[in-house]
Amino acid sequence: MADAAVRLKSLLEQLLGVPLPVRIRAWDGSQAGPPGAPTLVVRNRRAVRRLLFKPGELGLARAWVAGDLEIEGDLYAALDLLAGLVWERDEDARSLAQALRDPEVRAAVRGLVRLGGVPLPPAPPPEEVRRPGHLHTKRTDRRAISHHYDVGNDFYEIVLGPSMVYSCAYWPAPDSTLETAQSDKLDLVCRKLGLKPGMRLLDVGCGWGSMAMHAAREYGVSVVGITLSQEQAAYARKRVADEGLTDRVEIRVQDYRDVGDGPYDAISSIGMAEHVGAERYLEYADVLHRLLKPGGRLLNHQIARRPQRDESSYEVDDFIDAYVFPDGELQPVGVTVAQLERAGFEVRDVESIREHYALTLRRWVANLEADWARAVKLSGFGRARVWRLYMAASALAFERNRIGVNQVLAVRTPESGASGMPLRARKWTEPEGR
Repeated sequence: MADAAVRLKSLLEQLLGVPLPVRIRAWDGSQAGPPGAPTLVVRNRRAVRRLLFKPGELGLARAWVAGDLEIEGDLYAALDLLAGLVWERDEDARSLAQALRDPEVRAAVRGLVRLGGVPLPPAPPPEEVRRPGHLHTKRTDRRAISHHYDVGNDFYEIVLGPSMVYSCAYWPAPDSTLETAQSDKLDLVCRKLGLKPGMRLLDVGCGWGSMAMHAAREYGVSVVGITLSQEQAAYARKRVADEGLTDRVEIRVQDYRDVGDGPYDAISSIGMAEHVGAERYLEYADVLHRLLKPGGRLLNHQIARRPQRDESSYEVDDFIDAYVFPDGELQPVGVTVAQLERAGFEVRDVESIREHYALTLRRWVANLEADWARAVKLSGFGRARVWRLYMAASALAFERNRIGVNQVLAVRTPESGASGMPLRARKWTEPEGR
């Protein structure tokens, strides 16, 4: 009798103490769960063993990347339903060790062991990277950046589209094109920095060169863009040459700590500071402060997490650390502002654009899904699945305010106190109906 799904659903609900919000279809063709709900397809017994040996997010991620688990139906709806079981468990919920004191829980675990077959831990997928600690030396940062960005420029062209901007776009309307929204974001950064012809701009973490080229072409500035990715640098240099901007844009493979040709009139750091690490953040702020001339502006565009009551309990997300951003760390926006000010900056504006990142990520997922076969051919089956899960789950995290993204505008204000900022820097739109 085919009943693996019924048994799996019953055992998981017994273990979790709550009803499963998704439907399950098991390897024997059996199904169980709410009719009409997204379906979690458990393709083999190995998926059960992965969850047993790594309960929670990492076990699910391994099963997903390896293809042992699949989702049928709306991916976003399924992830939203599963979030309450995996990513949003109450901080005071029982630990696994405490839970195993319960005879019913122990019985459920034994049942899962029997259902999973041979009790040996499956090897992690080859896409998984595990590093001891978050050292953030120049060497480890270079390796981490290479893991994330040196996937292949052709793959990123599929995901990002013609703009080749890998950071939150700035949407004039939800139905705008991704290219328009990314151009608007680059222009917003340039305007916040007050760029004018003849200025020197340092673009930290320049990616594929889009910000550097936009600033040089539209604002007449000279730009130095730095990245740790050899593939990004080669791609960016070709784009710069093709647009005839080599006299105004220089792309370097260089660590921000090794830049020694300041001062610059302005610095943009867009989606780079997440790689710096909490222990190194003040050093990062100090370096950028030193590289700016007095009166120069910094635009720091950075993802932020929600603060915790006990910050010492913060742990880096297992899936992100193992598969997406090795050694990446998020911090609350208040911490970022405090560290910039400790380095000597005067923070003049903080703009949250959280909803904009959700829109951006959904477009990236749509791009990936629309050209899925070629993406798999370019990056490999597991890596493509990493990106689909990562971007879809991140879109939901931004929508649900679990994480945010902020543009922090800061000035290296001189001792005279003359910041050079206008009295009214913001131009707010009129309320609807007026």
